[in-house]
Amino acid sequence: MNKKNLALLAALAATTIYGLNHTIAKVVMPHYIEAFGFVQLRLIGACMLFWTISFFMPKEKIEKKDYKMIFIITCVGMFINMLMFIKGLSLSTPINSGLLVTLTPVIVLILSSFLLKEKVTIEKSIGISLGFAGAVLLIFLGGNFVKNAPNIPLGNIMLLINSISYGTYLVLIKPLVKKYHIITLMKWMFLIGVFINLPITFSEFIQVKWTSLPFEAVWRMVFVVFGTTFCTYLLNVYALKTLSPTTIGAFAYLNPLIAIIYAILTNNDKLDLPKTIAAFLVLFGLYLVSKRSKTNIA
Repeated sequence: MNKKNLALLAALAATTIYGLNHTIAKVVMPHYIEAFGFVQLRLIGACMLFWTISFFMPKEKIEKKDYKMIFIITCVGMFINMLMFIKGLSLSTPINSGLLVTLTPVIVLILSSFLLKEKVTIEKSIGISLGFAGAVLLIFLGGNFVKNAPNIPLGNIMLLINSISYGTYLVLIKPLVKKYHIITLMKWMFLIGVFINLPITFSEFIQVKWTSLPFEAVWRMVFVVFGTTFCTYLLNVYALKTLSPTTIGAFAYLNPLIAIIYAILTNNDKLDLPKTIAAFLVLFGLYLVSKRSKTNIA
């Protein structure tokens, strides 16, 4: 198999993990672990893995002037982003989560137009409007199926905030990704993330009855830490060696499709009329936004 096909498989694997994560992570909350406790588990686990890998790589020194930006990016991408995603997912449904998270490219486009001075066409403006219309529809009408979803409107708002913060994270981190190796950045960001989240996540983290967790909960937690948080970064980095960032970004369209199929097959959500309309608005909006786009998402 040639390098291009291997890279495509790596990108597909990363997107598949993201899509499955919406349901896999949701099932264990809040019975086995509360949302904020899950965030801390994810941060600690990934931090240990990235630091372990870094010991087998050439050492890379970060310039002092870049630590401030690294801290800001960590606050956006590993504090606001992670807390809002996990808590929002615990309150809402897997399908809502899968759809709202795909608004990230729209957020990236908006921020890039201001921060990177990239042109926003009429077509893309329409796409942005459709995407947000779909998000609003989900927030107010996407709550007919309430299995393990105690506050869907609030959860959807949190998931929308997650998309905004993650889009901001992608734009801010782009210059540093060009300057440093991804492992170098991730090991420091996850380490900082462990400590800045601690005041919020510690109480829920220590409440987990670790010694009595059933296999059903353990494998899901391992999946989120090792798969969703650790492997996806490595898979995307490998894919970027051969493919362009634009090609990698195109795989995001598969995320809601995978999330919807898996959630329905496992009976953790259902696709009703409001969600179908919202899905169309979000995905068609994303299509218009990314059509002939030259924006690179690192």
